[in-house]
Amino acid sequence: MRTAFFVVLHKELKEAMRDRRALVLLLLFVVMYPAILWSVLHNLIDKAGKTERESVELVVIGGAQVPTLVTRLTQRNVTVNQRGDMSDSAITDLLKERTQVAVVKVSDQFSDNYKEMRPAKIELWYDSAAEQQNKLRRIEAILRGYNESIAGARLLAHGVSPATLAPIQIEQFDTATSSSRSAGFAGALLGMFFATAFFFCMNTAMDSTAGERERRSLELLMAQPVHPFDLLAGKWMAAALVSVLGLTLELLVAHFILKWMPLEELGMSWRLSLPSMLMVIAVSIPLCLFAAAFEIALAMNAKSFKEAQTMMSFAILLPMLPVLVVPMLDLNTATWMYAVPVLANKTLLLEVAKGQAIGLVPFVLTAGVPLLGTAVAICFATWRIKSERYVLGV
Repeated sequence: MRTAFFVVLHKELKEAMRDRRALVLLLLFVVMYPAILWSVLHNLIDKAGKTERESVELVVIGGAQVPTLVTRLTQRNVTVNQRGDMSDSAITDLLKERTQVAVVKVSDQFSDNYKEMRPAKIELWYDSAAEQQNKLRRIEAILRGYNESIAGARLLAHGVSPATLAPIQIEQFDTATSSSRSAGFAGALLGMFFATAFFFCMNTAMDSTAGERERRSLELLMAQPVHPFDLLAGKWMAAALVSVLGLTLELLVAHFILKWMPLEELGMSWRLSLPSMLMVIAVSIPLCLFAAAFEIALAMNAKSFKEAQTMMSFAILLPMLPVLVVPMLDLNTATWMYAVPVLANKTLLLEVAKGQAIGLVPFVLTAGVPLLGTAVAICFATWRIKSERYVLGV
């Protein structure tokens, strides 16, 4: 490397560290996504930590006709509030208060239909918009159990085994490990972490190209005895180093959050070791190099910093689209996914976290494709910066 390259690199890094916008953006994404990850996991663990013994408030209308059901509800830690007859509008207003999980209304003809062995109606009123779905499922499970117990008792009374209603017994065995389950869940959350490689270096890339062009300081640099490639490479490497730093810190923070969180309460675990995470980060460095080169090549076509911001806000959506679209399609992991930047890094992290042997090809494609894109972007930017029309903005 030529001395001019290091001079330009030192200059750009110093300016990047002085730029408050770049530092704020770096700090924002280093903290924001891990904070979102922690918040989501903490909320899920908090809900999972609530035991089945949590009290449930339930209104029962006509409970005198179903004393066995009331007893069963009470035994399952359901607080039963028995009331007299209520109109449909009164039940709706009660549920709007969100103090009761549901209302069980026993039909007036329940006792007669029950004795005559005709279908006896029990109405379950609930508000599906209320955030009490787990409690509602407990109520539904108790009602189903009550229904099945009556059916079994009637069959026994007629000398028929209740097993007649279940001629086939299905047993399910889940061979997935806790680490593979957590990999799928965490992989979906960590996928967007790699897209931030484009955000970390965005401000530095725009300021060192479109910003300097707008301030006319680029003309002074070009007037120096510096080869255009050295000038461009210094700017590119400065932006890339900022991106590498941000992505490394972000992934490490997320890794330690997953290690620290009690994922066992969700039936998951994060067993990815620190060396494995560092390996994933090392394979992601080419993505940072590509992000910086891509944004510099794009920002060079803008005549002002604001124009570069407008162009970049649309351009950086491109690497994010595969990460958003592919999970919606519910596709199995395929080799071609490792050839798509950002999606490749997410897929690689997902497979490594599962503890599966994935071979050498995914690593080569994940690192090689961004390096190829980097070479194309740098060649274009070098050719562009040699043009006097570009430098002078004519």
